[in-house]
Amino acid sequence: MAFEIQPRQSLIVYTYSLKQTRQLKRYGTVMYVSKKMRYVVLYVNQDQVAALTDQLSHLRFVKRVVASHRPEISETFNGVAEEVATSEAKDDDQ
Repeated sequence: MAFEIQPRQSLIVYTYSLKQTRQLKRYGTVMYVSKKMRYVVLYVNQDQVAALTDQLSHLRFVKRVVASHRPEISETFNGVAEEVATSEAKDDDQ
């Protein structure tokens, strides 16, 4: 049996109160809890994001659930410096 990496994504769960933070552990891995801003960063499998977002939003103590956009962002930066330099040159010409 080979080890297979599961694609994961973070969900930011805004709550009314942090008393129920322990209940969120059953949905995924709690990575961070902000006491001041009252949100929890929860890591879940990427294929379960839509279903868990719906489930979590129906909980009584949850204000809203926001999915992270990090998987959608390209992490390759080949040629980015050249693109920035050409766009700055175009702006200087105008």
